[in-house]
Amino acid sequence: MDDAGNVTGAVLADLRDEGQALEGLVAGLGAKAWALPTPAPRWTVAHQIAHLAWTDEQSLLAATDEPAFRDAQQAAIASPETFVDEGAEAGAAQPPEELLKRWRAGRDELLRVLGEMPQGRRIAWYGPPMSVASMATARIMETWAHGEDVAEALGVPREPTARLRHVVRIGVRARDFAHAVRGLEPPSEPFRVELEGPGGELWAHGPEDAAQRVTGDAVDFCRLVTQRIHRDDARVRAEGADAQRWLEIAQAFAGPPGEGRARQGERR
Repeated sequence: MDDAGNVTGAVLADLRDEGQALEGLVAGLGAKAWALPTPAPRWTVAHQIAHLAWTDEQSLLAATDEPAFRDAQQAAIASPETFVDEGAEAGAAQPPEELLKRWRAGRDELLRVLGEMPQGRRIAWYGPPMSVASMATARIMETWAHGEDVAEALGVPREPTARLRHVVRIGVRARDFAHAVRGLEPPSEPFRVELEGPGGELWAHGPEDAAQRVTGDAVDFCRLVTQRIHRDDARVRAEGADAQRWLEIAQAFAGPPGEGRARQGERR
């Protein structure tokens, strides 16, 4: 296996582990726990898992039947503000055991399909087309982010892992997308991003001599780019006006800008 194959295999293994970690939180929950509200407005624990199941299915469709995915993409474009909620609502109406089974089956099949795809293949998506490794990275990011909401609803702590390096990477790479989706001109110069991982390791991206810099805590950066924390509450610093503006609008996920989260103390 070449280096690219090794990288893809490692990302797929982390995707498997991230899914299993979240499943460990919800497997065995009673119906009342599945109906608990999460920090996402109008979404319960069931909505969070239903969204992940739906997105895995969309990823499978994009990887195996691009014309059918393009049809789904057009339907999404026709209702950009509601299509995500509609998918979550439909899934949340399923009995929890059926929803859990559906999510598990979709995760397993997506891992199989991505693992068998040739290197260099580009997969259509709601944002820019992605490589196999990038698709898997996006699934890690979403699984982790929605897992944060589930954990908060259940009142259980989660230990951050080195898998967050994937969320950091996709958050950095989505810098220009975050501007474009808001109709803003992306910065012309690269940024330097230096973040401390959960084990004290340094995760760095961009040229060391860049004038625009972002530094701080990797976990809070991941929460920021997945819009699980308000900018004012994130232990992340910006040097330069462009870097500051980016942190105010950052998003690692495809689709329209999200609602974001209220400041600590202002949450309902």
